[in-house]
Amino acid sequence: MLWSSVAGSQSTLMHLRAKRLLGAVIALTAVAAACAHAAPPRTAADCAAIDDDTARLACYDEATGRTHGASAPNAPPPAPASPTPAASSPAAAAAAVTSTAVRAATGQSSNIAKPPPTPRSLLGEAWALDGNARDPRFNLRFHNPNYVIFRYSDHVNDQPHSPGEGTSQALPAPLQPNELKFQVSFKARLWETENRRLAVWLGYTQQSNWQIFNERLSRPFRETDYEPELMVALRPDIELDGWRWRLLNFGIVHQSNGRADPLSRSWNRVYAQFGVEHGNFAFYVRPWYRLHETADDDNNPDIADYMGHGDVKAIYRSDSGYAITATGRYNARTRKGAAELELSTPPLLGPLKGYLQVFSGYGESLIDYNWRQTTIGVGLTLNDLL
Repeated sequence: MLWSSVAGSQSTLMHLRAKRLLGAVIALTAVAAACAHAAPPRTAADCAAIDDDTARLACYDEATGRTHGASAPNAPPPAPASPTPAASSPAAAAAAVTSTAVRAATGQSSNIAKPPPTPRSLLGEAWALDGNARDPRFNLRFHNPNYVIFRYSDHVNDQPHSPGEGTSQALPAPLQPNELKFQVSFKARLWETENRRLAVWLGYTQQSNWQIFNERLSRPFRETDYEPELMVALRPDIELDGWRWRLLNFGIVHQSNGRADPLSRSWNRVYAQFGVEHGNFAFYVRPWYRLHETADDDNNPDIADYMGHGDVKAIYRSDSGYAITATGRYNARTRKGAAELELSTPPLLGPLKGYLQVFSGYGESLIDYNWRQTTIGVGLTLNDLL
């Protein structure tokens, strides 16, 4: 009796377990069937074919696992906002400063105000007034124009003369009005202060006139003038109504042709040169004083009567590269002087520019200081005055 009761209880327990197992199997089978018949997940390509904007956006959200509108029930809470620089740690503040510096160095946008661009300075470029720390202390650059031209004179000086003691009139020579004229000129900065307010420059200019077509005289060099000078350059940096006073030079200059009497010519001067500019315009005003020599050494005592006591230069350089320079000298007492016009183009052959020179008056060369003529020359130049 007791055995029958125990056996019945075990049979009931096994029956219950079998029913539970059968229910689990049925449930798993139903889930597997549902998964088998479910549509595959949509891709971005499927979403692109949907015309309706709202439906297409919902499709993209489904394809990328995002929810549209309210957050999903199981979505993680949003990340806390980044702390402000004031509330961040010292390391984060340093990182922010470094990031700002990198953006500024690479030209990326930032909230840091940038200084206004420095206006272009013709005198600054010519005299290295605004150079950076990488510029060499010893700076070699062009001084006056470096050119070569074929030049014509309307009044050839066949017999140069001077009233200097010990000189006589040279023998006439059959010179031609056409000749080759060239000039070499450079300057070097010898010393400067740290802020470039003061510098010392050494300059040199050499001009030659070559009778290259004169076969009768065996194509001689008619005249070569040598002109070394020492300059102390100051940078005033004074501005008034848009005009900038950028340069003040004090210099001493020697000029001679290195020839023997009766063709020897030379003189020495001290000068002050003022340089001002406005946009594409620049002006040089240079008064000078001749250092007098003894009568025995002075080959041209009246040279100031023709060359005057200073000169004025006006320069215009266009944004396209053309440059015009006008130079004037005049002695009000003797009413003698000269005018010169120079025009240079943008580069035509490598660094070489087209060049036109027109001169009228006294002193086209040192041997012709007291000879009036008009000349015109065309050729090439490496640089203009600025």
